[in-house]
Amino acid sequence: MSGEPQLPENGPVADAVVEAKELRHTYDRRHFALDGISFSVRRGEVFGLLGRNGAGKSTLIKAMTTLIQPTSGSLRVLGMDPRHDGQQIRRRIGVVQQGESFDFTTVQGNLDVYAVLWGIPKPEAVRRREELLARFGLTEIRRRRAFDISGGQKRRVQVAREFIHDMEVLFLDEPTVGLDVIMRRELLDSVRAEVRRGLTVVFTTHNLEEADYLCDRVAVVDNGRILVLDSVENLKRLYGGKKTIDLTVADGDGARFFAALATALGPESTVTAAGSSAVILTSEPRDALAKIVELASAAGTQLEWLNVRKNTLEDVFLRSVGRGGETNGHP
Repeated sequence: MSGEPQLPENGPVADAVVEAKELRHTYDRRHFALDGISFSVRRGEVFGLLGRNGAGKSTLIKAMTTLIQPTSGSLRVLGMDPRHDGQQIRRRIGVVQQGESFDFTTVQGNLDVYAVLWGIPKPEAVRRREELLARFGLTEIRRRRAFDISGGQKRRVQVAREFIHDMEVLFLDEPTVGLDVIMRRELLDSVRAEVRRGLTVVFTTHNLEEADYLCDRVAVVDNGRILVLDSVENLKRLYGGKKTIDLTVADGDGARFFAALATALGPESTVTAAGSSAVILTSEPRDALAKIVELASAAGTQLEWLNVRKNTLEDVFLRSVGRGGETNGHP
């Protein structure tokens, strides 16, 4: 890798199930929720969309799943245009949105209703239902009304329902919200198992550990634009041999101290600050630590936390979109 993340592909990508080019969308004709997005999703991969609230991730999911028509640009899903082939696309995809959506019946009834809607023969529908109830830990609550179960259980039902039918692409919009750690991992493992069988997944999340665990490639989205796009491993290698320093100072000492620190460290380091905490990316962690301690002593600033570690996907995300703004913007 050259040291820079890949940009979205310029030309057609072989075996792509989603292709977007210069995609734009506005809800109010003044601001663009999507502002010139171009990318592709390859068959059999897990493609992650990372970004803050309002970055444009959910709007992008809605466009790809035919729920909205983009204002401009081109979009093809499974080789078809959502503007004209929405019904055909919907037959071949699965969608789990952020909002709740349930039928007025039991957990088991929700799976049965979906099997009927998808035209699955009764014996096969029963087989799939029982498998999914067990896989997603829903067997013990199968007779309870979906509206009476917990938020995490509802989320599991929403995801399980989509697996009742055969699909080529699954769109997951924040699918693990409300799940505990164990159930979250079990759900992600279930998705990975389906990917090994050939399923393609488009996955939005705020949880960077999830993206690191599940995704083959990720795109960091901010203000309706893709800032970086590459494989997870390439993105974590983005900064070469640099290390990350986590730093927290006493309340009230942050802004001035971090500004002075960015100047002291110079253009070879990056200081991304928010309130009393900062993430520092540097190729010389020992020198950086010495300057931090020296500067804190001279300024009378109390250091509350200081830690050196390897880069993670979270560091890539913070470096891409900033966390409250970078004090030093040099790469």
